[in-house]
Amino acid sequence: QVQLAESGGGLVQAGDSLRLSCAASGRAFSVPAMGWFRQAPGKERDFVASINWSGSSTYYAESVKDRFTISRDNAKNTLSLQMNNLKPEDTAVYYCAARKGVWRAGLGVTYDYWGQGTQVTVSS
Repeated sequence: QVQLAESGGGLVQAGDSLRLSCAASGRAFSVPAMGWFRQAPGKERDFVASINWSGSSTYYAESVKDRFTISRDNAKNTLSLQMNNLKPEDTAVYYCAARKGVWRAGLGVTYDYWGQGTQVTVSS
């Protein structure tokens, strides 16, 4: 079992930066793949970014590419999401997720473990 806990959310202005963290416990950093998702009010949860175990492979949603950076520190059991040049449309609850299966690029990949989420609000 893997437990995930996000932190770092908050209220920022458009153009600001924010760094989200996800602390993993249990059989945490044995999972091959981890990712970030987000859910805006009244919308479905959307994929944001994912990373493989070593950090050598990443994949981003088009809407965040070149602005967000996903990374992981296996020694500290931590997953991070650096978000730069934030826009009001980035406002959402952000979720950390872990996948038992191998990492795969692309959308529609199934994740097995989820955190409770952290709110990010970007004002214009």
